[in-house]
Amino acid sequence: MTKSRNLIAPRRAWTAVELELLRRNYPDSRTDDLAAALDRTLTTVYQKAIKMGLRKSEAYLATDNACRIQRGRQSEAMKASQFKPGQASWNKGLRGVVGVQEACRATQFKKGRPANEARNYLPIGSLRISKDGYLERKVTDDPSVYPARRWVAVHRLVWLDAHGPVPDGHVVIFKPGMRTTVEAEVIVDRLDLVTRQELMRRNSVHTVYPPEVARLVQLNGALKRQINKRARNEQNAE
Repeated sequence: MTKSRNLIAPRRAWTAVELELLRRNYPDSRTDDLAAALDRTLTTVYQKAIKMGLRKSEAYLATDNACRIQRGRQSEAMKASQFKPGQASWNKGLRGVVGVQEACRATQFKKGRPANEARNYLPIGSLRISKDGYLERKVTDDPSVYPARRWVAVHRLVWLDAHGPVPDGHVVIFKPGMRTTVEAEVIVDRLDLVTRQELMRRNSVHTVYPPEVARLVQLNGALKRQINKRARNEQNAE
């Protein structure tokens, strides 16, 4: 039978002997030598050592076998090509050459052109549908405001215009069955002001679904948690 190239080799669990070998030798041995001895990849050995809290010893780090940084401190050939304190780089004072090609220049911002003229820029007052399905309006271009905060739900703006600031611990929502993304239809008569506790109660599976469906949702969540827990335990055991 021809072996498929798409098959992924099963993970090999670490044995007690391998773990003890790694624990004893990792601090003072080259990791690639350990990987070869264990018949494992270098990355796998590094990852396992991190999970076990293993570190290289000070004595090992002081040797030329430790790593490139350590070799750079001791190797005369490497030290000869290193920057010295106060030494200027070869390109100091030279103008960069990146992006001078015509294809690059065509998409660059021109001198004096503000960033808000980018291709995907939308002016204040623009409308969009959020990822949660609510109609939002852009209210500011203030660069100090996080981009997502520059947009506010239209139904909230309508409520603010009619009733003023929303009290702490409250949210503006659509009344049941009156949610819409048509701007002209977002009117104050469709809206309601509720506490966050009330909103959580309305969105609870026990409120949204019949008892038997709510129970299935709970069981499905419990099953997923157990599956994820088992997967994590198996991964940590490797």
